[in-house]
Amino acid sequence: MKTFEKNKSRAVVLLSGGLDSTTTLAIAQDLGYQTYALTINYGQRHHAELAAAKRVGEYFNVTEHKVLSLDLTLFGGSALTDQIPVPKESVVENSPSQIPITYVPARNTIMLSLALAYAEVVGAEHIFIGVNAVDYSGYPDCRPEFIEAFQRLAQLATKAGVSGTPLRIVAPLISKTKAEIIQTGLNLGVDYSITHSCYDPDSVGLACGECESCQIRKLGFNKAGIDDPTKYSQETGRVE
Repeated sequence: MKTFEKNKSRAVVLLSGGLDSTTTLAIAQDLGYQTYALTINYGQRHHAELAAAKRVGEYFNVTEHKVLSLDLTLFGGSALTDQIPVPKESVVENSPSQIPITYVPARNTIMLSLALAYAEVVGAEHIFIGVNAVDYSGYPDCRPEFIEAFQRLAQLATKAGVSGTPLRIVAPLISKTKAEIIQTGLNLGVDYSITHSCYDPDSVGLACGECESCQIRKLGFNKAGIDDPTKYSQETGRVE
């Protein structure tokens, strides 16, 4: 955050409605950006996150919020886009050696590409994305190397880039732990009760409390010393 001065420039923020993307939006607004939120409905089974993204966009009064539909269930290959059960296993704090089945092939590459197009249209100079390489699930498109590579692509593949004013990809959470992310958000006024992280919510959108994303979220709140405001499903034996 120290490398960016407060300004009134425009920024596109990829907004899933989850803890990380919501904190990222709060950071962009705190830095003074006029924010344009972009949410991708890619056919994910956790549609509750789309409702959460809407709540978050309204909470932060973003300049514009686009929801773009792109059906990645046509490809499948992930527990989030295919008829594959979401794992309910014990979370491992360190990055796993194998990429989990909840990885959606090329998801962040696709989303950043769409954000590039949106940014060029609205005249944004920066694209904010809430990827994290510390308390995450081992996804290859959440690493600093990926962001650096996409930055080079943005310079080559856009009108802005060849005109000498390349769009900058900003990943302010890339090196933060989940507890640090939560504390950062709270300091910026984030209401985490309106966010959604669960990969396998119940029929009314309540978090399962058992998937890896839920476990990482709960562990983050625990380490931050903050009560978890998430409502958990009665269908999984949890209490609301």
